[in-house]
Amino acid sequence: MTRSVRRTRRMLQLAGAGAAALMALSACSSSTDSSAKPAKNGSAAPKLSGTVTVFAAASLKESFTTLGKEFEQQHPGTKVSFNFGGSDTLAASITGGAPADVFAAASPKTMAIVTDKKDAVGTPATFVRNQLEIATLPGNPDKVSSLKDLTKSGLKVVLCDKTVPCGAAAQKALDAAKLKLTPVSYEQDVKSALNKVELKEADAAVVYKTDVKAAGGKVEGVEFPESAKAVNAYPIVQLKNGQNAEAAKAFIALVQSAEGQKVLSEAGFLKP
Repeated sequence: MTRSVRRTRRMLQLAGAGAAALMALSACSSSTDSSAKPAKNGSAAPKLSGTVTVFAAASLKESFTTLGKEFEQQHPGTKVSFNFGGSDTLAASITGGAPADVFAAASPKTMAIVTDKKDAVGTPATFVRNQLEIATLPGNPDKVSSLKDLTKSGLKVVLCDKTVPCGAAAQKALDAAKLKLTPVSYEQDVKSALNKVELKEADAAVVYKTDVKAAGGKVEGVEFPESAKAVNAYPIVQLKNGQNAEAAKAFIALVQSAEGQKVLSEAGFLKP
């Protein structure tokens, strides 16, 4: 009888120990599961890698190059490849099948070339605006002080082609001032127009304020009131034929961020 009682007590002790062990294992398992769930739900976005190809208006060269370097630092293993040029030329390349991830144009009209062909993902967003300015030789030897002064006889003036946003804006400003101007040449992008003055092949050019600022002491800027009637909005969009969608979204996000806007503002761009 005594042995039987002892045996029963021993079995109960073992059973209790087993139950305790099972409870401990269950608690441990529950703890592991609960800690795994937040990690899954709060997991970071996929790590970016590879090249993101950005087609951008020539006037964005300096600021976008800076942002490209910043992007590469923020996302080790990525590379930003730029193609800068006239927005109309870039748009034609995109609709022609050129592989690009992002398009930043200098006007809604040139952006429409891409969106009309359904080559964009989503709706383009305006991220900055830009205003025209006259670029003259250093010291402004020809005493240019207004848009009308560009019509002086013998003055060699360069404009962007009318198909390019800076050229279309210049024509709009000239129309607002009721002026007719015959330039010595029409250039395919704003940097080419500015370069003519920098090389002293022209006396003046109608370009963007940002380009005058980027040129430093190589040219002198002259503001004119009619430029307020020809301010260009710059839209940016992700492209369908791109090869790196996640990096494209991240680059656009950087451009639109406070950090990106600061870089663009310092370059002379106006807020969107």
